[in-house]
Amino acid sequence: MTELKRKSNKKLISLLILSALGMFGFGFALVPLYDVLCDALGINGKPQGTASVYQPIMIDENRTITVEFVSQVQSDMPWTFTPQVNTMQVHPGELIRTHFVASNLSADYLIGQAIPSVSPGQGAAYFNKTECFCFNQQVLKANAQADLPLIFFVDPELPDSISTLTLSYTLYNITDKGYVDNAAE
Repeated sequence: MTELKRKSNKKLISLLILSALGMFGFGFALVPLYDVLCDALGINGKPQGTASVYQPIMIDENRTITVEFVSQVQSDMPWTFTPQVNTMQVHPGELIRTHFVASNLSADYLIGQAIPSVSPGQGAAYFNKTECFCFNQQVLKANAQADLPLIFFVDPELPDSISTLTLSYTLYNITDKGYVDNAAE
C-alpha cells in the first residue's frame, strides 16, 4: 500500500508542477495575446505614435464627423490641461488645427508627457496626427503656460458606422524620470 501511495503522490506532484508551469506560461503569453486580440477586433484605441504625412486628398464634404476632446491630469501633477474646444465638426480628409492649453501651477519646473487614446478603438486607425504635442515631452517652468498644438485629419475611409471620435489625453508627470537634462535653464 505504501508503494501505491508513493506512486500516487509522485503523479500528483508531477501534475501540480505541470499545472504551475502551464499557468506561468499562460500568464506570460497574456500580453501578446491581448495585443493580437485587440488589433484583430479593432478595440485597442491606440493611435499611431508618429506623425502622419498629410497628402492633399479629397475632402468628403457630404459627411461630418464629431470629434470630441477630453483631457485629464495625473493626480500628482499640479497642472491644468484643457482643450481649446471640447467638440468640433470635421469633414473626413480636412486638415484641422487646434490646441490644448497647459499651465504649471507649481513653483517648480515640471516635465509632462501626454498619452493619447481614441474611442471607439476601430476609429484609431483613421485618426491621423501630422503634429501633436504628445510626440514630445512638455517642459513648463514654474507658473508658466503653453499652447500645445494638434494638427490632424480623419481618413475618408473611416467606416460609415462611426460618426463620433473621442480623442482623450492623459498628462503624466515624468519630471523624476530624468528625460530632459537642465530643463529649468
